Amino acid sequence: MTGSFRIGRIFGVPLRLHWSVPVLVLVIGFGLGRNTLPAWVPDRSSTVYATAAVLGAVLLAVSLLLHEAAHAVAARRSGIDVEDVTLWALGGVTRMGRPRSAGVALWVAVIGPLTSLVFGAAALGAGIGLHAASGWALYAALLAWLGWANLLLGVFNLLPAVPLDGGRVLHAVIWMATKDRDRSELAADRGGQIIGALIVAAGWFMILRGAPGGLWLAVIGLFITFTAGVERRRAAISAALRGVRVGDAMSAPVTTVSDWLTVDRFIEDGGGRAGHSVLPLTDLNGSPTGIVQLRSIAMVPVERRAEVRMRDLAVPLSQCTVAAPDDLLNDVVDGVRTQVGLHILVVEARRLVGIVTPHDLTRTFERRTVRRTAGGAAAPPRWR
Repeated sequence: MTGSFRIGRIFGVPLRLHWSVPVLVLVIGFGLGRNTLPAWVPDRSSTVYATAAVLGAVLLAVSLLLHEAAHAVAARRSGIDVEDVTLWALGGVTRMGRPRSAGVALWVAVIGPLTSLVFGAAALGAGIGLHAASGWALYAALLAWLGWANLLLGVFNLLPAVPLDGGRVLHAVIWMATKDRDRSELAADRGGQIIGALIVAAGWFMILRGAPGGLWLAVIGLFITFTAGVERRRAAISAALRGVRVGDAMSAPVTTVSDWLTVDRFIEDGGGRAGHSVLPLTDLNGSPTGIVQLRSIAMVPVERRAEVRMRDLAVPLSQCTVAAPDDLLNDVVDGVRTQVGLHILVVEARRLVGIVTPHDLTRTFERRTVRRTAGGAAAPPRWR
């Protein structure tokens, strides 16, 4: 996700933090310390309220992390590759491969809300017990607030709207009933668009009635509507590319660049006029070693171009998406690495035999769509 940075790993999965999370902690902490806690437990000092509010906001962020970690752990134990977990203001995003069965999809989807509901119930129970046993009203109220927040999070995430977990649950249930993955995805995505629009309408209604919280609700609705639309287009593309081999979509032969060339030699040889945003690199044996982006070359200072080699600027092969000609295109796209976007190096016997670019994917999609709709036209996807 744009605007996020890596802060570590959780259960072996890279953990990223979006810049909006610290903002969320400050906003929630301010509201908790300024309004909620003083209303629930009056007559405490400002310092006490502020300390408890910071603690509550941090614990809420931890509970969001537990929610996403549950998805990641369930996915990995089910044999699904997990790329990373990103926390942001509206919760979190776990980037992973696609489940192979409806049962696995259901389990991975439902485990997050279940974790939030269990955590919320435990925190609420602890708050009630702490107040009854010790009379520590402030910390009991803090635990009760944390419990209600997680219960709300769990219930909200169960709304049948992609990209919420409830939308994934709906997809899995329809998949089980129809045995048709494509139709179930499209149905769940359409449901997400409808519910997102209803949430936006509810938010605007609240704003018109003078409730400022309606703005936040409208933003959430817009996010759901937009993301569900993106998911719907992706599902349509996946259906159109079903059964296509990588070799059927690739461009060949491929223009390559020797990885030992210096930047100034590359420019002198006319490489700057290649007409592509990325170029595959090869070693002395002709084997691919990575991909270099033209923007990386352009950023090299003129005085250093004689000493910087192309391989110094490249995304190494280990971080690129590599496929064989007979691999299924959908499977490869699902596992695409993000470092160089949707560019797939097609390798056979350690030789680069082709490349699949966003343009190749668009062309293949259009050709398949025309065949499937008997002359009907579909808007081409915007690959990045």
